[in-house]
Amino acid sequence: MLEASGICKKYRKKEILKDAELVVAPGMCLGIVGSNGCGKTTLLSILAGAQKADRGAIRYDGKDAVRHPEVFRQAAAYVPQENPLIEDLTVLDNLRLWYRGDRKALDEDLARGPAAMLGMNGMLRQTVSRLSGGMKKRLSIACALAEHAPYLILDEPGAALDLECKSVIRSYLQAYLRGGGGVLLTSHEMEELSVCTNLAVLREGTLHPVSGKLSAQELVKCF
Repeated sequence: MLEASGICKKYRKKEILKDAELVVAPGMCLGIVGSNGCGKTTLLSILAGAQKADRGAIRYDGKDAVRHPEVFRQAAAYVPQENPLIEDLTVLDNLRLWYRGDRKALDEDLARGPAAMLGMNGMLRQTVSRLSGGMKKRLSIACALAEHAPYLILDEPGAALDLECKSVIRSYLQAYLRGGGGVLLTSHEMEELSVCTNLAVLREGTLHPVSGKLSAQELVKCF
């Protein structure tokens, strides 16, 4: 279980996060929504260990990630909005880097794991710079899951993607959840949010759970 409490973050004098707290259990997908600039990306990057909070506690399956940063790497697979790939290398070479030279693990994932489900086999020899945005996003997810982390953190995974890539990513997320993984994502798209089992609005630095199924118009009123 991912548990975070009292997460605070300031940029200069502006308070972005104020005692934010959340829980993501295995098999649960928590979607975080909110207006642009409300702190969603900051919150996810803190929960993934990419930046530090000013204050707060983060635990993965009972392990203190703030005091022991290696917990982030073991427990959380993080896919940021920006492309983390090396553009001049091939898809296969990017995967090899993320799999840390473990050829057996990579071969297994290309046969039946995340890399296979996300369609990597059909583009292994292509240079990343020649891939579409959707293909890069699929590759980013496959790379992030190289160590089979039990929690997947995604910052707007479907942004600017075509319908086919969005569908592939949603299908993978559903399979990941069925396998007992926990997912935390941000999105502005209702179809993508349909994968979520729980929703919360980030408003004035604090998370507010959303109960029931809301339309897009109703959800925006919660911002």
